[in-house]
Amino acid sequence: MNQTTITKQRGLSDFALKYFAMVCMILDHIHYFFSFTGKIPLFFSWIGRLAAPLFLFCIVEGFLHTHDRKKYFLRIYAIAIFMGLVQFSFYNIASGLVRPDGFFPQNQMLASFSVLLVVLWGIDRCQKKQWIRGLSAILIPVFLPFLLYGLFAVSADFGIPYGNFLLNLLVYSVLPCHTAIIDGGTATLLGGVILYLTHRHRRLQAGAFALFVLAWDILPVLLFMPAGTSASFFFTDAYEWLEVFAVIPMLCYNGTRGHGSKKLFYWFYPTHIYVLYALSFLLYLTLYGMGS
Repeated sequence: MNQTTITKQRGLSDFALKYFAMVCMILDHIHYFFSFTGKIPLFFSWIGRLAAPLFLFCIVEGFLHTHDRKKYFLRIYAIAIFMGLVQFSFYNIASGLVRPDGFFPQNQMLASFSVLLVVLWGIDRCQKKQWIRGLSAILIPVFLPFLLYGLFAVSADFGIPYGNFLLNLLVYSVLPCHTAIIDGGTATLLGGVILYLTHRHRRLQAGAFALFVLAWDILPVLLFMPAGTSASFFFTDAYEWLEVFAVIPMLCYNGTRGHGSKKLFYWFYPTHIYVLYALSFLLYLTLYGMGS
């Protein structure tokens, strides 16, 4: 009688990491959208610090293993453009949809990922000695913000009609600038490059990413916070450094894809953002009315 032995891969698959990150993200966004009630515990947001670096890790792994990098990028980029246009509308043409306290969602993580994927493609081209294409893909998104800042200045100096409006529209849609993105931005770009360059050595990757997080999120606070500030400040206000604990599930990654629906992650992100915002808007009106 033949017996079939099924070996179960130890550790966490790509989908397992994403589902775990999704739970962390939901907790974080519950705090983000409903903190005005004073009823949501801060530890929801502490746990939520794990979400962004884990999704970032999965984005890098996806870039490394996808069979169609162009399609992979365009899926993320298209949703980023849609969400950017929604955010742009809150600033300009949909002020009636802004919560009475002035709050509206500014979640642009997919825009950060879009910029990162272009840079990673450029690094990959350079590694294959395709220098012109590679360096162009790296330098254009990195230095694009400075070009656009110059155009903003020219528009203001010469009083170009609708100049700043159109430039802002570009920044929030097809030309995201890592320096202008609140959700991720330059930190996501640098962290993603570190994860990519060290991906062949998992412990080195985790260590390098942990050092980057601590340097990025703790050193500036130490340099500029008022003298005598309590250490509790790093748990009540400046707790972005808690992202460092994301290296633990990263180290548990077993290199397999696992089982799940990849489309879920693309559509869940914008859907849950706007559903939670709508609910927070209605709850705010119920509790406080139109008063700020």
